[in-house]
Amino acid sequence: MKPMGPIPPFFESEEGMLLIGGCGAASLVDEAGDTPLFVYDMGIVEWQVRALRDAMPSELSIHYAVKANPHPALLERMARLVDGFDVASGGEAARALEAGMDAAHVSFAGPGKRDDELIAAIDAGITLNLESEGEARRALALAEQRGRTPRLAVRVNPDFDLKGSGMRMGGGAKPFGVDADRAAGLARSLIDAGADWRGWHIFAGSQALDAEALIDSQAATVGLAARLSNEVGVTPPLVNLGGGFGIPYFPGDQRLDIVPIGDALGQTLQARADILAGSEFAMELGRWLVGEAGVYLTRVVDVKQSQGETFVVVDGGLHHQLAASGNFGTVVRRNYPIAVANRFGQTAENEAVTVVGCLCTPIDKLGDKVALPKVVEGDLIAIFVAGAYGASASPSGFLGHPPALELLLG
Repeated sequence: MKPMGPIPPFFESEEGMLLIGGCGAASLVDEAGDTPLFVYDMGIVEWQVRALRDAMPSELSIHYAVKANPHPALLERMARLVDGFDVASGGEAARALEAGMDAAHVSFAGPGKRDDELIAAIDAGITLNLESEGEARRALALAEQRGRTPRLAVRVNPDFDLKGSGMRMGGGAKPFGVDADRAAGLARSLIDAGADWRGWHIFAGSQALDAEALIDSQAATVGLAARLSNEVGVTPPLVNLGGGFGIPYFPGDQRLDIVPIGDALGQTLQARADILAGSEFAMELGRWLVGEAGVYLTRVVDVKQSQGETFVVVDGGLHHQLAASGNFGTVVRRNYPIAVANRFGQTAENEAVTVVGCLCTPIDKLGDKVALPKVVEGDLIAIFVAGAYGASASPSGFLGHPPALELLLG
């Protein structure tokens, strides 16, 4: 028997049926028409946004990292909840604008931006977070050809990382951003070239559950922004502090207390250097806002025995939920929270079962030797924390199975 991660505290049941946004899981499947199905509860997202605004300093803008979940209906709602969108491709930039976000509040990060992506961003008035001197050269040349003044920020590869983060984005050699010792020189050259310099984007890491580590990282980020700005000699219009807030996925994970993080950040901003006195500050979050709002529902098509083990075979799999299968950056595979949706809250059997998907590969495993109530054909399996890096972060074309359906509630 192997443990699983904690089910988020937002979910209840009625007569044994999992409720999502107050609706039974089976009725949601009927409404959508089939499984596999991602369901996103907008009420949870709104709760997260309110909690974040209550905890953070009032002068801090909240940006949504579109890569976490770019579902169009979700983006339309997010555009009215947050202050800006951060995108990582031309496709995401187009979706951000289609969702109604003002281009002036969209920033575009990511290495390897193509010329057509740079042109589209420049024409729309989106801020480009430059990842290298070469990208800066191309952006300036393309803007000059089109007779436009580009909105350009510098993404900094900081000389520190976010300790305890699940994915370290800064410190050491990285494909992301310009090394801190060259960032000021690049910013100065942008200003001298006549660009609309928009400031700094400093992202040290993601998926951190250690409040003290996040507090230290944010203080270091503000300090680095001050040092670089003093070298440039110009106050940056915006300092994007990145994100990094994690959510519980695995056994032993604890929910992050964001209140002390907000208190500490407020003190850091109050004590910031004079060069940053007129700067705006933003935080970009993705999974913390939407991750726990999503549930992946997949139907049991077979329950089989092999060499004394029980396998529950479902009609979904890693082609929709790569992260839950343990194949999205984790070193050791651990179980996401999982339940039988139509027997939610019932006592688990003593026998462990392994939940596998429909793909012809041994890595298509959604639950490894987990304790569940007795499972039969036709049951609905629920995989939680499926609102971020689910459908869009999975190889949906693998083996030719159809994509999962998606449904937004609220």
